[in-house]
Amino acid sequence: MADKYVPVIGLEVHAELLTRTKMFCGCELVDTITAEPNSSICPVCSGMPGSLPVINRQAVEQALRVALAMNCSIAPFSLFARKNYFYPDLPKGFQISQYEYPLATGGGITVMTSNGEQFIQLRRIHLEEDTGKLMHCSIGSEKYSLVDLNRAGVGLLEIVTEPVLTSLEAVKAYSTGLRSILKYLQVCSGDMEKGAIRFEANISMRTENSIELGTRVEIKNLNSFRTMERAIKYEMERQTAILSTGGKVALETLGWDENNERTISQRSKEEAHDYRYFPEPDLPPLTVDEEWLNAIRANLPELPLAKKARLMKVLKLSAYQADLLCNEMDVAIYFEQALQMTTSATPQQVANWLTGDIYAYLNQNELSIIEIRLTPKSLVYIIEQVEGGKISRVNGREVLQEALTSGTSPKQIIQSHGFTVRTNETELRKMVAELILRHPNEVSAYHSGKATLLDWFLGQAMAQTRGKADPAQLREMIRQSLDDLNKNKQ
Repeated sequence: MADKYVPVIGLEVHAELLTRTKMFCGCELVDTITAEPNSSICPVCSGMPGSLPVINRQAVEQALRVALAMNCSIAPFSLFARKNYFYPDLPKGFQISQYEYPLATGGGITVMTSNGEQFIQLRRIHLEEDTGKLMHCSIGSEKYSLVDLNRAGVGLLEIVTEPVLTSLEAVKAYSTGLRSILKYLQVCSGDMEKGAIRFEANISMRTENSIELGTRVEIKNLNSFRTMERAIKYEMERQTAILSTGGKVALETLGWDENNERTISQRSKEEAHDYRYFPEPDLPPLTVDEEWLNAIRANLPELPLAKKARLMKVLKLSAYQADLLCNEMDVAIYFEQALQMTTSATPQQVANWLTGDIYAYLNQNELSIIEIRLTPKSLVYIIEQVEGGKISRVNGREVLQEALTSGTSPKQIIQSHGFTVRTNETELRKMVAELILRHPNEVSAYHSGKATLLDWFLGQAMAQTRGKADPAQLREMIRQSLDDLNKNKQ
């Protein structure tokens, strides 16, 4: 019987910190996509001889927020080291990072999978600086590369898991959960299109009944959840195929070829000694005392998992809705702002509209909630108009869609379209009677037991009122009229 192989995966996450200036100099952070190349550099981040680095206190505080939120053990002192390697976008010829004495160790986060809760244990969290960015160009047959150092020296937080992830589902749950936490802590934008979070995956395969780990490979620079999942899936299948035929997996560093959807070898895997780590001589040890930690701890926000539990327990929302509302910090803020502004809508009603029509609109248009023109106050107005019976639910959804696309206030939309609910009972009963009179075949089928025709009659009636009637009231009128007609025949 052929051996069954299972994956063993560890993730290294590089998160770009939301500091005002770079990690070791006073250069301001700029948008590396829109800013003029090399417009935010100085002798320190461009590696000029004689320049001296200074530790960015704001970056350290942001790293400590993450370490505290993940229940890590925080070192009272840690050291920065030089990680030596030459690359065109690393002008110093070394990267200032942390190695033997990182800022924090241990800890982890709990994620939800189809098998229930899973605790993903961390190995370490440490600070380092980013490299520059290469732009590969060509003129005719001549190819060349340009370097932009705007990103060089930007503060990075590296978060490394233990090799405890054993499925693509767990990888996705951890990576999305971690991104959510970083955004809640306001230490990283989470904007993967701009490289604010990058993943590196270490993958090996072992036989199902063995605890011995296989030879691992590392896939570098995975810049989206989709890319990461596809690269890991491919690598799992590739290694399984090699091992199943008696082959051996090479210890190497891989890249992901997006066009051909496969991993490609970049170099043999480096070990720590290849980088010739040694303490950074120009930086003193980083010391963290309890007073500093306590001040940071006192200002930690409610994190996604705790917020989800509160929404379920206090507001009685479903796990599904609580997940949707809590995974993105901006959505959670929008929801809670709406709750503060309403005088009559229930949390469930607000959640229904937000996780229903608004989420659908966001997904269809690939928008985040901070990009829409509908304010929480405007959403509340629509909900209160619908739930208060002033406009129908059908018209309420029309108002919502128009407000989302045009930015017009819901009140103006309701007035311009005349969406006020028709409540004149005499008028409605006359309309229902005429409707039933026009459709004798459907009436007969309904009386013969085809109960679903009640909904058909309701649809016809709502169309006649242009959605301006209360569906529940109209449905009851139709049912009553049909039943009375049947009694009179008997």
